[in-house]
Amino acid sequence: MLRPISTIGSYVLLMRRVFTRPQKGKLFWQQLFFEIDQLGIDSIGIVAFISMFMGAVVAIQTAYNIDSPLIPMSMVGFTTRQSVILEFSPTVISLILAGKVGSRIASQIGTMRVTEQIDALEIMGVNSANYLIFPKVVASVLINPVLIVFSMWLGIIGGCGAMMFSKLVSMHDYILGIRYYFEAYTIFYAITKTICFAFIIATVSGFFGYQTQGGALEVGQASTKAVVVSSIVIILFNLVLTQLLLG
Repeated sequence: MLRPISTIGSYVLLMRRVFTRPQKGKLFWQQLFFEIDQLGIDSIGIVAFISMFMGAVVAIQTAYNIDSPLIPMSMVGFTTRQSVILEFSPTVISLILAGKVGSRIASQIGTMRVTEQIDALEIMGVNSANYLIFPKVVASVLINPVLIVFSMWLGIIGGCGAMMFSKLVSMHDYILGIRYYFEAYTIFYAITKTICFAFIIATVSGFFGYQTQGGALEVGQASTKAVVVSSIVIILFNLVLTQLLLG
């Protein structure tokens, strides 16, 4: 019982050091653009691949499950749009990024810890927590919503392609369903969740990397813990945010 409480306390204390004013603004901006490239731009490929096939699978499964003539086939487009925007893109893609980006953050900072590079920064009077983790948090919060919006668009396009090749639903019905009763609030809901998840991924992964002690084996263990804990916290907050924003 004490271990989780102690871990949460250590996390809060570390975040107090992280969220301070950067000592050198120019260096912070350089790090920020570097992290946006490393954490966001490098993830475009896997986000695009998963989103396309995710949208296609949702559309095909929906079309196969409509077996009543009373249900219009335009519901395939509507269901695909709602599923992709409300859940699949913000949550599933964030879980994928927790594995890809989270492990990278934890292993990078963990390696710096075990090779005493962080100790060297502290000796030079640098706030190592702010220098190493803060740019990653800001970069994730800025770039992840862009990736999720990109994922939404590709998911709907993937469903469109699946219907085009399978001939299960006409393009007219599919597009009609996509356009039917659209609420801009669903985008706001998805972006809000994404920002929260991005913060969780960056801070939790940074925490486990920063707390690493030992050698190369412990760096791998910290990376694994970062991914597992980030994923669990994302799922828990997904429920909480859904209840708060849609309940």
